[in-house]
Formats: sequence, C-alpha cells, structure tokens
Amino acid sequence: MKQEIKNCLDVLRRGGTILYPTDTIWGIGCDATNPKAVQKIFKIKKRMEGKSLIVLLDRKERLFEYVEDVPNVILDLVENVNTPLTIIYPKAKNLAKNIIADDGTIAIRVVNYEFCCKLIRNFKKPIVSTSANISGEPAPLVFKWIPEEIANQVDYKVNLAHDQLRETKPSTIIKVRENGEFEIIRR
Repeated sequence: MKQEIKNCLDVLRRGGTILYPTDTIWGIGCDATNPKAVQKIFKIKKRMEGKSLIVLLDRKERLFEYVEDVPNVILDLVENVNTPLTIIYPKAKNLAKNIIADDGTIAIRVVNYEFCCKLIRNFKKPIVSTSANISGEPAPLVFKWIPEEIANQVDYKVNLAHDQLRETKPSTIIKVRENGEFEIIRR
C-alpha cells in the first residue's frame, strides 16, 4: 500500500488524475484544489462542467478548511455514522472553483477507508471522488468493469483491490441548509 500511495502522491502533486478504490466504488480522483486537474476529470467522464463532484477528506476536523460553517449536529453525525455519508454544505471555500456547484455548495464525504485516509493524510489536501464511468452510465463495482475509455485516460491506476467488489449501495446524501437544518437527499 505504501508504494501505491507514493505513486498516487507523485501524480496528484503534478496535477494528474488517478483511478482508485474508495469506500463505495472505484473512483477517478485528483487534487480538489487544482482547477486544471478537475477539468481533466470532467473531460474524462464527458460530464458537463457545473455538475459538482464529491470531495473526500480523511477526518471531520478538516471540514472547516473547506466550508464556512459545520453545524454541531452534522459533526456528530459524521463521527457516529457507520456507512458512507456524503454531505452537501453551503458556502464552500478553498477548493477549485469548477468543483463547487453554481449555488456555492460542495459535497464532501469523510472517508473511513484505509487507503483513502492514508492517501489524503499524506497529500494534505482533499481529493475528488467521482465514479469511474462515463457520465450517465452505471458505476463499476469491480476494477475490470471500468471502461477502457476511462482507464486509458487517467494518469495512474492504483494496483489494489482489483478483484474486490466495492459497495453496491451509494453513499447516503444529506444537504445542509444555510440555517443549519438539513434534509436527506438519498438514503
């Protein structure tokens, strides 16, 4: 795992893209603070810019670096949830502008998956996570299901968990409103 993390760090620091296993599915990732790297992901996925992407963090304390306000109830939820939880926060900051939705929100998931946590911790920046598929197509749960068209365009493919089936259920999504209330978007 150490060598894979080192290889990913080299690519991410150069503004490249990676294909990697996450806590849910195989994802395409890049430096979430680098607009040129984010643009590469939109191109690889054939996805319209303006559709936001998910950002991964390694621990909840880092949320304050990337959003203006995190209600205590959300911090408690992030700490105590035992399944993947993506939260859409208002007032994103310190991220590539093209990763933030038109309404100023950003979707962030604090991961509890060893590879991702170690990678993000060593990178010291958030990483984009979006499914390794063409926009609108089914998300691949196993590495071999990733379309060649995707795999051939990323700068590095992580050589871990290739035969392991990823989560079949996507993360729960919650949206936080500016007044601190929240709603469940997807269970």
